[in-house]
Amino acid sequence: MRCIRSGVRFVPLFLSFVLAFGEAGSPGPVIPIETGATPPAMVIGFVGGFVKRDNRVHSTVQVVEHLRNEYREGVYVQSFANRHRDRAYKEVLRRLDGNKDGKLSADEKQQARIIIFGHSWGASATVSLARKLARDGIPVLLTVQVDSVAKIGQNDAVIPVNVGQAINFYQPDGIVHGRPQIRAADPARTEILGNFRYDYKANPIRCEGYPWFDRLLVKAHTEIECDPEVWSQVESLIYSKLSPEVRNTAAR
Repeated sequence: MRCIRSGVRFVPLFLSFVLAFGEAGSPGPVIPIETGATPPAMVIGFVGGFVKRDNRVHSTVQVVEHLRNEYREGVYVQSFANRHRDRAYKEVLRRLDGNKDGKLSADEKQQARIIIFGHSWGASATVSLARKLARDGIPVLLTVQVDSVAKIGQNDAVIPVNVGQAINFYQPDGIVHGRPQIRAADPARTEILGNFRYDYKANPIRCEGYPWFDRLLVKAHTEIECDPEVWSQVESLIYSKLSPEVRNTAAR
């Protein structure tokens, strides 16, 4: 296990505490979806770079597929290219519009249960989508950034006020490396679960199936993208926000 700098904690131990606290201290369980009732929970994943949204080599796509297998009903799960933020935004609005009248009521907005995550440019797209939803008054349960890299004009450092919880995983090495710190625009409304640093110099990761130029030119940035420990934690965080009732029903 690699030690990740966050005070003196190990990340898996910390996240175990976070997940346990979330279940004990949350406002209440998510109600299973019934047809014609509330809209499904939504999990949006953004891939990094110029990766196609369905490229199974990449961890974002793998997480999406795992979630689909666990939640066959009651949860909408989709991966998007980072350049397709507007497409993801429109899909969120469409699915929240329960009565299909083309506009969202205050009730429809407040029923939103949205989780957004991504890697690299996809992590920055995560924050950009959350910020766009904030302008509409639509809440986001959780954002997860993995080695976040902002495009020109993007701000991936400040988490908007509509986000309940946010977490950041990063590595500091190479010409492409993640943002080391995120902060809440309003700490009273957004809980930053942590900024967790990974170091692959002593413990490199073999990234099978990735292009040679990624493994050579942006080695550490690629390693965190294919590190199973990181993405296991990402999945655990997402699971903690979704209804176990829906998951168990889908698994039967």
